[in-house]
Amino acid sequence: MKAMILAAGLGTRLWPLTDDRPKALVTVAGRTLLEIALDRLRSFGIREIIVNTHHFADQVADYLAAHRNFGMRIEISREPDLLDTGGGLKQAAWFFREPGDNPDQPFLLHNVDVLSAIDLAAMLRFHTEHAAVATLAVQDRKTSRPLLFDGQGQFQGRAAKAAPAAKEQAPANHLDVLKGHDFSRAKGAEQTGGALAPEGSFDAPKGTGFSPYINPPQPAGALAPEGMPIPLQPLAFNGIHVLSPRIFSKLSEQGVFSIIDAYIRLAAEGEKILAYRADNSYWRDLGRPESLTAAAHDLESGIYP
Repeated sequence: MKAMILAAGLGTRLWPLTDDRPKALVTVAGRTLLEIALDRLRSFGIREIIVNTHHFADQVADYLAAHRNFGMRIEISREPDLLDTGGGLKQAAWFFREPGDNPDQPFLLHNVDVLSAIDLAAMLRFHTEHAAVATLAVQDRKTSRPLLFDGQGQFQGRAAKAAPAAKEQAPANHLDVLKGHDFSRAKGAEQTGGALAPEGSFDAPKGTGFSPYINPPQPAGALAPEGMPIPLQPLAFNGIHVLSPRIFSKLSEQGVFSIIDAYIRLAAEGEKILAYRADNSYWRDLGRPESLTAAAHDLESGIYP
């Protein structure tokens, strides 16, 4: 199995630590974020990894060379211009399509700035059993921009940040619509307690019958009564994906693009983009200086397994 570590970002949330180094080489308890991510992947038997770089890219290359790639095969995908998550993945497609590779073997896409004890082997099994094109590790926790899933765990959209000028008028948990999608307003929604989202502000697959209403989460597999809006559950994305190689033939986007935006389009076309619930697993974002301090405590005290 192969993997890609997304490490090309500028690390602006970690400033001033990223003034003179890439975020991949910021340290926690004496270890770089890149080393922690590599060690995590290696613990699941992954020995072939590609890392995308941009900000202080030469430092990453020198660091890996100095550590002899930590005993693994590690390739570097340089981005002279940042390509975002989708563009960066697409540029690295060659790595997952080499001669001799199993064309059906899934691979991992992992942010460099997360610390996680999610069972990647179980996530891989889930992905394979459900024949998904993409599986996203998610948790039921507070986040500023959750992803939205239906009762069967199928990806249905993403909540968007309110525009500054519209913050006072928009509901606290309003949704945002991808241009070109249209949605039905289900009858009887006023009686369900759902909050009405602003017109044109729900980002979800076309033709699924979802209305722009937010309702309390329902048990997996629950069906909405006839005429009622189908409930969507907001879940926080953990920055870890399992992907099938066939996704590359489906990425029609070019240049700079977000992989989440590509997922929205693919879900609209009927592709399986599924949630892998990891609510009980340790996970921490390492994107801010204060979170590094907390992570260092977790590592040193044994809280992180």
